[in-house]
Amino acid sequence: MIARRLTDGFDPGGRSDSALEAMVQGGAVRPGTATTDDSLTPAAVLVPLVERAEGLTVMLTKRTAHLAHHPGQISFPGGRLEPEDQGDFATCALRETEEETGLSRHLVRLLGRLDDYATGTGFIITPLVGVIDPPFTLAPDSFEVAEVFEVPLAFVLDQANHQLQSREVRGFQRPFWALTWEDRLIWGATAGILVNLSEVLVPRETGRTSE
Repeated sequence: MIARRLTDGFDPGGRSDSALEAMVQGGAVRPGTATTDDSLTPAAVLVPLVERAEGLTVMLTKRTAHLAHHPGQISFPGGRLEPEDQGDFATCALRETEEETGLSRHLVRLLGRLDDYATGTGFIITPLVGVIDPPFTLAPDSFEVAEVFEVPLAFVLDQANHQLQSREVRGFQRPFWALTWEDRLIWGATAGILVNLSEVLVPRETGRTSE
């Protein structure tokens, strides 16, 4: 059902295969371990797709305002690769998700991963795409997580919601993607990964520029 819903309401280009199958079989979402750049710190995040009765959603978190890094920003659950993960990005993403949100790793069905995403802060992020079937219980870590919320996947896939913005960093203009959902600004690496996900499912129109 989740594969069928991904194509409902969108033009799959006349393909007979489902969008999720295309993600996996076409190599856009791949099994296995990501290749990292030794100059960057490896990290992994979970891109959680939730199967709701009204349609698929993407689960995101809002970081608490007192954190030293990226306070108040919206992000996927995840973090840097730790020794206990033994080099496995899926283990890292699921562990961090469980620690941050209280979602049991056993409730996540991994589909594969998207392309790695390098950040300007020195990280190389491996995004793991996973499916969560309700019902499930969350117990967010109150020190790290101010809020857990969901955004409709249809909103993410709509290219009209992808805003290419820029800001000055060390004297240079740095472009970045942003999406505004209700009163929440999703930007930076999180928005970039969402745009990458949308490009896998709905190829971007010719002439559009991505980060």
